[in-house]
Amino acid sequence: MIRYFMKIGTSKLELKPSIAAAGIESVVVQGDEVEITYAGLGGGGVGATRCRAFADGVLRYNISESGGEKCARGTIVVPRRERVLIGIDDTDSKEIGATWTLTHNIAKELDCNEAVYLSHALVQLFPVPEKTQNCMSTVLEFGCVNEKAKSRLVDAFKKTLKKYTASAQTGMVVLSDFYAKGLYEYSNRCRTERISKAEALQRARDNGVEVLLDGNGVIGALASLPWFGRPEESIIPGTEIKPLATEKIKNSI
Repeated sequence: MIRYFMKIGTSKLELKPSIAAAGIESVVVQGDEVEITYAGLGGGGVGATRCRAFADGVLRYNISESGGEKCARGTIVVPRRERVLIGIDDTDSKEIGATWTLTHNIAKELDCNEAVYLSHALVQLFPVPEKTQNCMSTVLEFGCVNEKAKSRLVDAFKKTLKKYTASAQTGMVVLSDFYAKGLYEYSNRCRTERISKAEALQRARDNGVEVLLDGNGVIGALASLPWFGRPEESIIPGTEIKPLATEKIKNSI
């Protein structure tokens, strides 16, 4: 997966064969829809038009002829989505289970056009005595088209998790946010020291996080939220989560 952080508006592309054969020309947000226009030369033009227009989840499209030396353009209309983060910890026992596997399997089953499963990351935590094995939690990222889709997703996830968890201390939390940066300091501490359940619950309340299952796993579940989309960093013990450059851009827009 390649992620692009974009400003709303139009840019002038300087397309060049082999070097910069395709790109995103404009992004327009209109109500519950987002219009994205691509432009490309040759094979890049095919990708900018037909490949994207016929992808799952596209509501409408308008494409030009593509291929050869043509400069082709294609506009696709997709639903506007809100990021929904689900943090999970403590679903296994010494004998069976693995939180990252169970959560991924559930997410794959619930993936749909209204609530798209976007990413999955394991988060290394401080190895407290209560840990099952490796002391890792999991954060899942979804893109939901509206509050109704989010509610259906969360309810189904909670129901399925309760059915298949092998632990009585499972924690599950949910947050709709772009970065979850209000939890950076808490998450960094969870990776280097022991945190109490009482503090975790208070931090959840302070940051608008829904607690769906409040076993001891809620401590690690909450700490996992800021690490979505950062799987290479989140598994390294003691690594601090720091603001991305895109956060500074977003705050200045």
